[in-house]
Amino acid sequence: MTITTRLYTYFNGKLVGEDEFGNRYYTEKKDTKHGIAKRWVIYKGMAEPSKVPAKWFGWLHYSTNKSPAENNTRPYEWQKPHLPNLTGTKNAFTQTGSLQAEGIHAKSTAAYEAWVPK
Repeated sequence: MTITTRLYTYFNGKLVGEDEFGNRYYTEKKDTKHGIAKRWVIYKGMAEPSKVPAKWFGWLHYSTNKSPAENNTRPYEWQKPHLPNLTGTKNAFTQTGSLQAEGIHAKSTAAYEAWVPK
């Protein structure tokens, strides 16, 4: 977060809520000339947009006017908790047998013969 964002948030921002990752969501204290107040997020740690859960994403993009902090809806039993994009981390998904996967890899059983120049 830059010093400009800190100052803008301090003078113009009103805290709306916080998610399970520690990200804080703000809106302007007063409406703009078009009647729509700005909405923004201050990330905890590194700015990674994939850390924004779906319910807050909808609020940030004006899909709903009620923030998840006001809505108090509980997730369905079939819903999994939100995970940020783990690509490039040690927790990223890897296929079985991949070189990035841990453990010993089985030898290939495919009928493969290496090319030999004649």
